[in-house]
Amino acid sequence: MDEEEYKNKYMNLRILKSAQDYLKSEDDSSTSVYPIKVPDDLLLQVLKLQGAKGADDLIHHIFKMGLTLWSERLFNDAFGSPAALSSFIDIVKRRNKE
Repeated sequence: MDEEEYKNKYMNLRILKSAQDYLKSEDDSSTSVYPIKVPDDLLLQVLKLQGAKGADDLIHHIFKMGLTLWSERLFNDAFGSPAALSSFIDIVKRRNKE
């Protein structure tokens, strides 16, 4: 594996780890980025039915679902299998010891 491929895989590993930590976390310590685009009627109807907290919870749930799917695709593109990921982690550990 050349240096550029290593750096690419390492960045993808860090991104996946960050997504994994976020998805496992129950606290609200993450950064908020606005604006986000949502269908106007969806937001309006959820606000009417469940209030602001319900709308916020729904948007967060939709984001988490999307992040899960996106990170699975990134994992498959970057590593392809758990065995390939494990092999790469071993390479990272060896490089860090040197």
